[in-house]
Amino acid sequence: MQRAVRTASLDWSRLVGPALTRQCSKCRAPLLVSARPYSVIPPPRDAEERDMLHRVLRVDHAGEYGANRIYAGQMAVLGRSRTGPLIQEMWDQEKKHLAKFDEILAENRVRPTALLPLWNVAGFVLGASTALLGKEGAMACTVAVEESIAEHYNSQIRALMEEDPERYTELLKVIKEFRDDELEHHDTGLEHDAESLPGFWLLKNAIQLGCKAAIYVSQRV
Repeated sequence: MQRAVRTASLDWSRLVGPALTRQCSKCRAPLLVSARPYSVIPPPRDAEERDMLHRVLRVDHAGEYGANRIYAGQMAVLGRSRTGPLIQEMWDQEKKHLAKFDEILAENRVRPTALLPLWNVAGFVLGASTALLGKEGAMACTVAVEESIAEHYNSQIRALMEEDPERYTELLKVIKEFRDDELEHHDTGLEHDAESLPGFWLLKNAIQLGCKAAIYVSQRV
């Protein structure tokens, strides 16, 4: 009997892999001990850290929400065109980003920005209006927005690395992964003739000015 229990214990340890196990004081069955007591965000040490983390999560969630609405607007105009599948592919990635931040906000009881209704309308209008300029207009919008989001993620990565990279390991993984996806979307826009749109640089600068304003207020409201 004891030999069978020991075998089961060893099998369990192999299934757990890198997770930590310990033996119960009254039995031989192993107890699973998580290496981290949280999934992405560590419990805040004080009110200052809590406010900082809430700002980070709030603005990132708002950015991904806005990006989803932009792609929704583009698909409403170009969904049945040859560009539709490409836009849908990028939108599908953004949906995963938003779902992850929805999960993190709920897990940590973080309030989303009060401006979501505004970003809902503004994002869709921006996506649809630039898509009305054709494929090049939609791609120009993608380049401008994704470049802004990637730069914002980079600034967060630098700040968290300077603060405590070990403490924010899981959050950094999420942000870096999403940053890389945004850069991929940016490059896709360039590869699909974004810069051939007349007035590309004017449109890009105008959109990015709006993105900076949205980032600023979403952190605070």
